[in-house]
Amino acid sequence: MKDRYNFIAVDLGATSGRTILGCVSGQKIEMKELTRFKHVIHQMSGHYYWDIYHLYNEILHGLTEAAKTKVKIDSIGIDTWGVDFVLVGKDGQILRTPYSYRDPHTIGAMEEYFKLVPKSRVYEISGIQFMNFNSLFQLSAMVQHKDSALPVVDKILFLPDALSYLLTGEMVTERTILSTSSFMDAKTGQISSELIEPLGLRQEQFAPIVQPGYVIGTLTEDIQKQTGLGAIPVVAVAGHDTGSAVAAVPADNDGFAYLSSGTWSLMGIETKSPVITKQSYEMNFTNEGGIENTTRVLKNICGMWILECCRKEWKDAPESYDKLYTETQQTETFRSFIFPDAPEFANPESMTTAIKDYCKRTSQPIPETYTEQARCIFDSLAMRYRQVFDMLQELSPLKIKHLHIIGGGTQNYLLNQYTANSLGVPVYAGPVEATAIGNIMIQAKAMGLVADLKGMRKVIANSVNPKCYMPEDTDAWNMAYQKYLEITK
Repeated sequence: MKDRYNFIAVDLGATSGRTILGCVSGQKIEMKELTRFKHVIHQMSGHYYWDIYHLYNEILHGLTEAAKTKVKIDSIGIDTWGVDFVLVGKDGQILRTPYSYRDPHTIGAMEEYFKLVPKSRVYEISGIQFMNFNSLFQLSAMVQHKDSALPVVDKILFLPDALSYLLTGEMVTERTILSTSSFMDAKTGQISSELIEPLGLRQEQFAPIVQPGYVIGTLTEDIQKQTGLGAIPVVAVAGHDTGSAVAAVPADNDGFAYLSSGTWSLMGIETKSPVITKQSYEMNFTNEGGIENTTRVLKNICGMWILECCRKEWKDAPESYDKLYTETQQTETFRSFIFPDAPEFANPESMTTAIKDYCKRTSQPIPETYTEQARCIFDSLAMRYRQVFDMLQELSPLKIKHLHIIGGGTQNYLLNQYTANSLGVPVYAGPVEATAIGNIMIQAKAMGLVADLKGMRKVIANSVNPKCYMPEDTDAWNMAYQKYLEITK
């Protein structure tokens, strides 16, 4: 076996994407960013769409840059956000521009679907948190609105699987991305006929289900010519970016919770089997697939989305995040709270107005300045994390002793400290590039460089140095938490 292996991770978030070259040598991983690009939701005729051809071209650009490095690439893996999908016709062509999960056509779709299958039965089968944009309800909305592509669809491919198909010509359904759909049976890992057939869909409209680490195929001859690469294998990593990110948690025991912090914040635990109970149903927790048939028991929390929307509106705020954090830290604490997962923060025309309106409606001081609004956001997120963490303590088979924060949010040192203060447990922040690292290490596992998840995490722990935040001022935070609960109840 050779000493050095090189992998390409294509990591697509909801606002930007990267292609990263990862080298695994011995018991360490090193990474180099090849390309970074923005992509946006396109609004047309009252709908919101993803430009899949832009994503495809950016991936080709990244592969072309990889070829210029002259290193031998061993494989490629793609991860994206969850739930969204592409419709493919019998001729293998994409039938329509895929909807974004933020499209308003799903408003009311859950309630309409529950007329076909009761809500409790949907959760009993899928174990998935109820959110109107889950794939099941997107498809339900398309049926209700008589979408012209559905009657002629041959295959429904989730976004990372669709992009892998464009690279290889081979179709698969990767398990972790399927698990975000609300129509995978959480206990069997198969698509539930009971959930899709009421929509007129059939099992054969989905490609074969595969586990993370499955080799989908190799780059087509056309793409080899365009990029300068050879017949490189494309591996189905944990196609759901959170699945890849959680695989990169540098933990050496099972007593931890994780917070994948980015546009969304996803807080959860890793278990050997789904947690589908009356309590988890009432708490609206989700059971998503992880690698090696683990389950990610978690809850979606509206994360940095609120801050980023405000930053677009703030005219006098500093461009530097560090300067913003410093100024925010000096602002009055616990002045105003919002409930980050309230519907009005999902996609408002003006996020700053939505925050002000919420505070006015709940009889709180209205945050007028950007520092007051930032403080409101950070205080509220830290309190919401506490709320979900306490729920996880009730659901977890093990006592949770600490929290690992992974992803871009690890760089928000102010929120990390507030989170430790709020939860009252040590918080470890890092790695920043968790999704790309997990993506690469799943490829390394497919190549036989490590035997299992434990071996992956050992290599990752040797390669990163998470920062530890210890709880401070816990009495004050505990008192403020009771205020938060009263305001947001």
